[in-house]
Amino acid sequence: MKLDLNRRRILSTGVAAAVIGLVGAVPTQAAETIKLTAMDGYPAKAMWVKEFINYFIPEVDKALAAKGNYKIEWQQAWGGTIVKKKGVLEGLKLGLGDIGVVTTVFHNDKLPLQAIAYVTPFVTVNPKLVAQTVDGLVEKYPAYRAAFAAQNQVYLTNAVVLDTYQMFANKPLNGLADFKGIKVAGAGYNLRYLEGLGAAGVGGSLVTYYNKLKTGVVDAAMIWPEAAVTFKIFEVAPHMLDANIGTVNSKAITMNADSWKKLPPEVQGVIKEVAVAYRDHVADVASARASKSIEKFKANGGTVVKLSDAERVEWAKTMPNIAIQWADGLEKKGIPGRKILSDYMATLKAAGETPVRDWAAEGMN
Repeated sequence: MKLDLNRRRILSTGVAAAVIGLVGAVPTQAAETIKLTAMDGYPAKAMWVKEFINYFIPEVDKALAAKGNYKIEWQQAWGGTIVKKKGVLEGLKLGLGDIGVVTTVFHNDKLPLQAIAYVTPFVTVNPKLVAQTVDGLVEKYPAYRAAFAAQNQVYLTNAVVLDTYQMFANKPLNGLADFKGIKVAGAGYNLRYLEGLGAAGVGGSLVTYYNKLKTGVVDAAMIWPEAAVTFKIFEVAPHMLDANIGTVNSKAITMNADSWKKLPPEVQGVIKEVAVAYRDHVADVASARASKSIEKFKANGGTVVKLSDAERVEWAKTMPNIAIQWADGLEKKGIPGRKILSDYMATLKAAGETPVRDWAAEGMN
């Protein structure tokens, strides 16, 4: 009897161990795969696209892998693969892609609130401050998100991809007097900076400036040092006027609204968090590359002349108050443009910025 009892105990123990072994051998449920297409009309060498590839996508993948429930199969469409640089807003609206980088300066008619930094030049060269301030406005004023919702998109964040606009020309620019009679390439509101200087603004985009300068369509371009190096502008415009015109929030990260609704809440949360991290990361990259890019510009034969503080003040004063004009245009649409402008300027000043011209203070009576 004792032998039988021992045998039964051994048998029971063996069966239990086998059952435990089988349970342990059952594979965990595989993560669900979600397919998303990311796009921009600019090429992969553009800094913000490069950082989307090397930072945004890996960070989303890493965060989802840590949770183990979902993973994304990315299709990347850059440099006109699906849409051209000015077509991202419409492409996302139509669902040609799921997530992308919208260059908002091309769409001041549809996304007028995104022009806040463009209408306030000579205020700050701090990319992260502007990016965070704009997102603060987005949280405070529903009209920001509503503008993207009207384009069938969910706003995630903005991106400031430059430290400050400078002037790059095919002939030396030593001061404001040298602007008379020249043609300057720019985009959107920054063409209005030229009013009062005697220069003619010519609309375009970063990827077109090289050829415009090379063929003589323009004499100068308003861009930033990192772009001047990345797109080899130094070959056709080797003269930089260091004017510190200011930084701008020229990009927005958005998702097609239909694609967004299909995402599980967990994935939505990860994308939101990484978008904000990407915003700050890109701003840091823009700042870090600024001085290095000027040195590279010089190393490639470029020359740099610094505009005097007095002429910076004079330049700002020659301009019409495009900020008040912008704000009043919003007011006509039922949007508190003047309050938005006032909040923006107040936030920057509270952060320690000293504007060359206080755009909000004028005409606020």
